[in-house]
Amino acid sequence: MPLFQGVIVMCNAACLEFGRTNIREEEVRGKTVIEVGALDINGSLRQIVEALRPKSYVGVDIQKGPGVDYICDAHSLLNHFAKETGDLLISTELFEHVRDWRVVVSNFKNILKPGGIVLITTRSRGFPFHGYPCDYWRYELSDMQAIWSDFIIESIESDPLAPGVFLKARKPKTFTENDLTRYTLYSPIKNKLTLTITAADIDKFRLCYMPRLFLSGIATAFSLITKKLFGR
Repeated sequence: MPLFQGVIVMCNAACLEFGRTNIREEEVRGKTVIEVGALDINGSLRQIVEALRPKSYVGVDIQKGPGVDYICDAHSLLNHFAKETGDLLISTELFEHVRDWRVVVSNFKNILKPGGIVLITTRSRGFPFHGYPCDYWRYELSDMQAIWSDFIIESIESDPLAPGVFLKARKPKTFTENDLTRYTLYSPIKNKLTLTITAADIDKFRLCYMPRLFLSGIATAFSLITKKLFGR
């Protein structure tokens, strides 16, 4: 069972449109595509990309399900895939859920071939907490620009439907990876900018958050019962 229960995020209509608009046929046809966080709950770019006839498409996630071909945690991606093997790496609605985002970013950058493309969608500050299974971070446009400044950013925009950011970037032929060890992000776990999230931080948040979630559920149920009984 997930550590926290909340809103399950889908690849929404704007996410799908961003992928459809920004992924070109020549970037996919005959190429190697890897999708990380591939479990299809309510929407996926996979059908859109597979219609462009890649050489291969591998969906990676931490559990079995629709869209998942291979079980692998994003933190250990390079233990399962060799460096510089991917032409296109897709990750939708994953990055807020990875505890050590620096490791995952580095894995993404290194698994791509020179000239390879990364396409990411993730959530920004103001989006509700959604623990599936955990929810650690929020990314703004400025964060994504800084994190991916060692790539060539081809497209970056805010999600028009909900707080979030979409990115398409290309790995340069000559690549030197950014040092992100001191870069801070906003975390809903700590409600501030921070370098890391510890187990103690998670335990403290759980103690505070779960009672609020329970009381909110009671209030919602009471409101629904009242409307049904009294029509208001």
